[in-house]
Amino acid sequence: MQSAWLEMGSTTILQTLVSTGEGKGARGKKLSLTETAYLALRARVLSGELRPSAEFSEAELAEQLSMSKTPVREALGRLVAEGLIEAFPRRGYRVTPVTVKDINDLFAIRAMTEGTAAAMAALNLTSSDLDRLEALAEARYDPSQGESVQSFVKANRNFHMAIAEGANNPRLLAMVAAYLDECTRLFYLGALSRDVNPETSDDHRRIVGVLRLRDPEQARAAMVEHSEHTQQGILKALISSDTSALTL
Repeated sequence: MQSAWLEMGSTTILQTLVSTGEGKGARGKKLSLTETAYLALRARVLSGELRPSAEFSEAELAEQLSMSKTPVREALGRLVAEGLIEAFPRRGYRVTPVTVKDINDLFAIRAMTEGTAAAMAALNLTSSDLDRLEALAEARYDPSQGESVQSFVKANRNFHMAIAEGANNPRLLAMVAAYLDECTRLFYLGALSRDVNPETSDDHRRIVGVLRLRDPEQARAAMVEHSEHTQQGILKALISSDTSALTL
């Protein structure tokens, strides 16, 4: 399953960044080489193209991105600061491993923040908001098609962000967004390791149904349960996988 996504490569990732507007700055100006390298490498890490624990050098990445080493080095420095990459003097770099504790910690916080967001959103979402959520809940993907996986992960993020936006609390929204970003590579790894279509669509439909009831506590419970299902599914898939994506 993983090869389909990996075949997309850096060219497709860069094209995606440009087509979605991420290849330009806030005023539509062309991004610097450093920013372009940063976005491309971050996409590789989050999507799993650069696997957890994978080792590489500046020279290798510069050649793959058709750039000099300077912008790649600066981009890697930003990723090190974000905790996605680890630097080893005279050895090069490594993608930060995913540990069981990482997964448990992230999903514990997601359950709290997104559970609260769902409870607040239950009283605020409009009928059109709920209709949009219902459409997003139907998103599916083909595990053998990299672009399909990418679209599915994006739709999943849009679903969760739409609920967080419905809470009408900017600080809570920022927290949900930050932890969703941290979970992105876990979502990719999980979706590539197993078919998550049934469990995701079932949970998302249930969440929308509860939101339509305007019951904050039921909405909170449904979101917390969904977070736990996702956490358990990712752990089970990665532990049983024959890849080195997870470090115990």
